[in-house]
Amino acid sequence: MTAKSAAAAARATVYGYPRQGPNRELKKAIEGSWKGRVTADALHATAAELRRSNRQQLADAGIQEVPTGDFSFYDHVLDTTVMVGAIPERHRNVVEADATDGYFVMARGTQDVAPLEMTKWFDTNYHYLVPELGPDTVFTADSGKQVGELKEALAQGLTARPVLVGPVTYLLLAKPAPGVPADFEPLTLLDRLLPVYAEVLADLRAAGAEWVQLDEPALVQDRTPAELNAAGRAYRDLGALTDRPKLLVASYFDRLGDALPILAQAPVEGLALDFTDAAAANLDALAAVGGLPGKRLVAGVVNGRNIWINDLQKSLSTLATLLGLADRVDVAASCSLLHVPLDASAEKDVDPQILRWLAFAQQKTAEVVTLAKGLAQGTDAITGELAANRAGLASRTSSPITRDPAVRARAGAVTDADARRSQPYAERTAAQRAHLGLPLLPTTTIGSFPQTGELRTARADLRAGRIDTAGYEERIKAEIQEVISFQEKTGIDVLVHGEPERNDMVQYFAEQLTGYLATQHGWVQSYGTRYVRPPILAGDISRPEPMTVRWTAYAQSLSDRPVKGMLTGPVTMLAWSFVRDDQPLGDTARQVALALRDEVNDLDAAGTSVIQVDEPALRETLPLRAADRDAYLAWATEAFRLSTSGVRPDTQIHTPMCYAEFGDIVQAIDDLDADVISLEAARSHMQVARELAAHGYPREAGPGVYDIHSPRVPSAEEVAELLRTGLKAIPAERLWVNPDCGLKTRAWPETRASLENLVAAARTVRGEPSVS
Repeated sequence: MTAKSAAAAARATVYGYPRQGPNRELKKAIEGSWKGRVTADALHATAAELRRSNRQQLADAGIQEVPTGDFSFYDHVLDTTVMVGAIPERHRNVVEADATDGYFVMARGTQDVAPLEMTKWFDTNYHYLVPELGPDTVFTADSGKQVGELKEALAQGLTARPVLVGPVTYLLLAKPAPGVPADFEPLTLLDRLLPVYAEVLADLRAAGAEWVQLDEPALVQDRTPAELNAAGRAYRDLGALTDRPKLLVASYFDRLGDALPILAQAPVEGLALDFTDAAAANLDALAAVGGLPGKRLVAGVVNGRNIWINDLQKSLSTLATLLGLADRVDVAASCSLLHVPLDASAEKDVDPQILRWLAFAQQKTAEVVTLAKGLAQGTDAITGELAANRAGLASRTSSPITRDPAVRARAGAVTDADARRSQPYAERTAAQRAHLGLPLLPTTTIGSFPQTGELRTARADLRAGRIDTAGYEERIKAEIQEVISFQEKTGIDVLVHGEPERNDMVQYFAEQLTGYLATQHGWVQSYGTRYVRPPILAGDISRPEPMTVRWTAYAQSLSDRPVKGMLTGPVTMLAWSFVRDDQPLGDTARQVALALRDEVNDLDAAGTSVIQVDEPALRETLPLRAADRDAYLAWATEAFRLSTSGVRPDTQIHTPMCYAEFGDIVQAIDDLDADVISLEAARSHMQVARELAAHGYPREAGPGVYDIHSPRVPSAEEVAELLRTGLKAIPAERLWVNPDCGLKTRAWPETRASLENLVAAARTVRGEPSVS
């Protein structure tokens, strides 16, 4: 096929779409089913209607090949675990009794059964459920979900492409099951897994699939020769099948690297590649391997992870270059649109000038369609769209909203000394212990307490004018009083005020910083039914006035025990926002760090003895390629130190992190120079404590002993056993006792019971008598 005919054949497609519905209908239906208010039939009916609506919305927008299988009740990796029959033994009975109940038990656990471990999907804030595999794992095909959703799309008269997690990525994401040696490599199960994929592919072909997409994002990471060989073998074997649809192997989030020639030579009919940000290097790499003659290329030229409008002319230039490298070139977003909100036009409170800069899922879909039209019919067919796009880009570049000379001057004047504490850790820790007078194994929580219905109602009433500010603040004070009283009665050593005034750990601060923009409807799935509204970082950042000092001081006035001041760190403020793409991330991080430094210093001046600066996203934002990591970690750790280095030596700085793999950034954690680090450890059975010990981490640490992402209440004995495991790696004088993360999403009954058990376990391990 010539470049001209390849252009004429160009189609518009996407890899996935937001699942929740315009009003989070899926979240409400699922949580209603958990509470017994929504029947299983009603839940499935809601899901079916959302899928139908999503597909029709895509088709009406001009998407010529819609994805299926991307919809999920909780997580697409968990869906894959069900598809290949890799159900953990502890979950098997409930899954066999009721597939839907069993699915949610794997995700959330019960009082008696632990859930699957949860961690971050590559370098995003989306969480997936980690498969548990071992040498005895038996895979069995269950293609019901994938076939059913394909048939739904075909019944609508649509051209549809099922999307599956690829077999290599699935195994590389997996971990050894409990009781399996830690050095077991799930990838050794590939030959056992491939026949199951072959069966699913045959079922999809029989159901009417012309193409099936197999997602292999794990191949954009650094991979060993053995892993690359496994990928080559997988697609050689799948490509050799006779009873299968055409195969489109997709990668995203970064450049494909050494895996590109392997996949380019594999006997599959197409590749889908990301051409945005760091993955733009795929263009030259593809040319270097001779392109994809005789194959289909799906070009991800619209960034599926940010919310800024595409530079259509630049993307068309990329597409024009690609026309000579493949038999057919189609246009897509760079990854699933799961990672962006649904519709920017729903944001009625956003400045119209800024709104024209934004593209959520619906707008990105329109960009994909426009680019495919321009590629197929020429730029004359999209003259109006190109003119509007140029005007939007120019408006953003020239807007005073994006630049503040005073902020830039302050950031430019930062010195190395500004990012260093006045005394080294060994001297600070002695002063802090003398000042705080805490016992061995001090207990604390990570910050938030349950956000009750009453709190949400009060917040809504304030927005609607049904109560005034004074009435709302009285409600906040009452909540703080209750939280402080509960912690004192329970025996927690370092208290928190519970964050009742905060809607979200990033949004709360973004709403008080210049340069940030909050949305009303910009919901994005974080995990399961947990949705967040990432703020938009549109301009230079500064802090006009204190944000947390008032409520922290009020809480401290209620207790003689130390109350932590709490704020979100600079890296997480970037990672959990939609960050600007018109300057280096390190420059933006420095601006945010300086704004937070003002807040930390004000807390310190107000007498706050313990200040927690949350950085759960430090590992999440780590570049997928090792070659890019040193530069990131340099500015990320500097930004944290810049935020925290201005306090007195006897002020203790804490930082919590959760739900990621920390083993490969222990040195960076050390470089933060925090006094106490808190890390997720309950679901991973204290793995991080062993990693800290192996590194020789010298500071205090609190590996979590209570998994807050499950409703189950850990017993005091269970917590004590985790603590004893932690003590094998971290000495008692440096070990803290805390949950994995904040308690905002939990209910009060389970929170009370879990924290009471946490304190009882700490007393038991200390050798103290229990308190009745």
